[in-house]
Amino acid sequence: MAESALALHAVSAGYGETVVLEELELALGAGESVSLIGRNGVGKSTLLETVMGHTALHGGAIRLHGQDLTDLRPYRRVRRGLGYVPQEREVFPSLTVRENLEVAARPSAATGARRWTLHAVLELFPQLAERQAHRGNELSGGEQQMLSVGRALMGNPSVLLMDEPSEGLAPRIVEELMRSLKGLRDDEGLTILLVEQNTRIALDFSPRALVMNRGRIAYDGSSEALRRDRPRLDALIGVAGGES
Repeated sequence: MAESALALHAVSAGYGETVVLEELELALGAGESVSLIGRNGVGKSTLLETVMGHTALHGGAIRLHGQDLTDLRPYRRVRRGLGYVPQEREVFPSLTVRENLEVAARPSAATGARRWTLHAVLELFPQLAERQAHRGNELSGGEQQMLSVGRALMGNPSVLLMDEPSEGLAPRIVEELMRSLKGLRDDEGLTILLVEQNTRIALDFSPRALVMNRGRIAYDGSSEALRRDRPRLDALIGVAGGES
């Protein structure tokens, strides 16, 4: 069996003594895109934060291309090849677009992977190229999200984690952003784990879907099967769990 790009084995984690993830098992293949959906509060963001090392790990192991990350600090995980686009975007407000990107530049940890440079990121997001002299706090929400994705790419990750990239954005901006993300999926060979509250976007983005419930994976299978079986989807995530 081929080695997983990202694997979580019996992971229990949370905040302080509070456990959010319980004995969670998950494996993503190299170059695979997977969407993670579920109601608010079931542990989706906690899963990403746990992979990045931002939570209290109560048990289990996390591996990236077979290398154990469990005891590594977050910045060392980034150096090993993890990229993270947080839900809050967290761009540096006083730095320009160009400075936000340059400060995140790291050499690639993956052999043969594309080298993400400032030029490559601005080519992916032409709107940022036009705004590269503007500060982070002068950008629209959509531009900040593009900048957050571009900053993660400047670390030259082999695995990209994205938390709710469409949140709070106008439909036209979401369409533009998802078009760029699909380019990463289809052309760059990145392994992508996408947390997305909008089920339509999530199921359209990835052939494989995960549904979380109470800190565990309640469904791991075909996105198309969920799309065609709306009663099952509603039962898994609740009717209010996402936009259709």
